[in-house]
Amino acid sequence: MKAFLIKYSILIVIISSLISCDKLFMDDAPSEKPNETFEYLWKEVDQHYSFFDYKKVDWDSIYHIYKNQVNNSMSEYQLFDVLFDMLCELKDGHVNLISPFNVSRYEFDLNAPNNYNERIIKENYISSKYYVTGPFIHDYAKNNNIGYIRYNSFSGTVSQYDMDFILARFSKTDGLILDLRQNGGGSITNVFKILEHFVRTKTEIYHSYIKKGPEHDNFSEVQKAYVKPNAQYYYTNKPIIVLIDRGSFSATSFFSLACKAIPNITLIGDTTGGGLGAPSGGQLPNGWTYRFSVSKTLSLKNENFENGVPPDIFSQLNETDVLLGKDAVIDKAIETIELLQ
Repeated sequence: MKAFLIKYSILIVIISSLISCDKLFMDDAPSEKPNETFEYLWKEVDQHYSFFDYKKVDWDSIYHIYKNQVNNSMSEYQLFDVLFDMLCELKDGHVNLISPFNVSRYEFDLNAPNNYNERIIKENYISSKYYVTGPFIHDYAKNNNIGYIRYNSFSGTVSQYDMDFILARFSKTDGLILDLRQNGGGSITNVFKILEHFVRTKTEIYHSYIKKGPEHDNFSEVQKAYVKPNAQYYYTNKPIIVLIDRGSFSATSFFSLACKAIPNITLIGDTTGGGLGAPSGGQLPNGWTYRFSVSKTLSLKNENFENGVPPDIFSQLNETDVLLGKDAVIDKAIETIELLQ
């Protein structure tokens, strides 16, 4: 399922404490004329979107380009197309316009080749009796003392039992592979529920800032995020390889960013799809709704990976390997675990 259809709950506590959503997005209902609907949306984005500087978007220039395409005699379908194109200038998978007949979106995952093939994994890397525990598929990678865990969406609720069961099963392995390729995101809560099994002490993982005022550079004070140990079974003294690609978006990018702060975790694959801004939104005068990023999250080194968290080791599927039933990304993960023994 495309990432724009997934319900996100990223940074809800922080946003609730720092933003008055009804004031920010809900004014008295203005005119439903296309010109005023355009003005309303452009202004909301101008005052509250969080990545103009990072993405080097001249929003004033965008205004003049698209304002000239809007008039009060145009149809609602024509207006939607103009607003669709205008919002795509932000190149942000968390930016959407929702009408009864269409949803605008930016297809972030089309910027790179598909890097995941489920059939190859099931036919050649795990047994036909793989386990399904909660939202996870897991098994031993064939012919290796390595655990393979597939988590296809952060919308799948993670329980402590799920993680404890899986890590107990793999307690004597040489390493773990956590496959998050094509994981379009979901609940940020599940990021912490997984990571709390991979640390033994309270660990700082990233810094977040909320857009506060109309100026493009007006943000809140830093909000530091930590993960705390909370498990019966931990996996902290052996290699953990996390597999990512351009389809790894939103909560998956948050997870990938956090992994860079945990010493025994290595990211392998392709750069994620990004999505490190928490989305929020409101309603337009004509009844359509919208959302866009209203925060930014940086690494502990103050790096902004909104356009994608890079892997520590790049690896990609290729046509020759696929025809041979090989997953080059998993092979690289196995090789890396063996080298780290």
